[in-house]
Amino acid sequence: MTNAMTTEAPILEIPDPKTLADEVLLALKYRVGKGTNVATQYDWLTASIKVVRDRVVDQWMQATQEAYAQQEKRVYYLSLEFLIGRLMRDAFSNLGLMDNMREALRSLSVDLDLIAGLEPDAALGNGGLGRLAACFM
Repeated sequence: MTNAMTTEAPILEIPDPKTLADEVLLALKYRVGKGTNVATQYDWLTASIKVVRDRVVDQWMQATQEAYAQQEKRVYYLSLEFLIGRLMRDAFSNLGLMDNMREALRSLSVDLDLIAGLEPDAALGNGGLGRLAACFM
């Protein structure tokens, strides 16, 4: 039996700010459907989040396929009380993208701190079960 917790994940490439800026512009145009001249701060937030998602989706799908292939038991925890908060900054930081994304957005005249403040908080409750669920996640 393979322990999924010890499987080493491939290291994701950390792109330079120019590459990230280009990816944000492409996401803004083709996934959000806006040009730079009419994009709102929320549109920039959405485009930035899409860029990060695109960078992890292949690894995420591979991990999911491997988990299903192992046919091991899984535990599902369902709760309507999650206190995980906003995730964009965490995702940027965990992927080592924070500084380069900040610089990329700055080159597009977008303030990372401003758009990060627009991200909706995923909290659905504030009880002990929410804290427990957040720990598992």
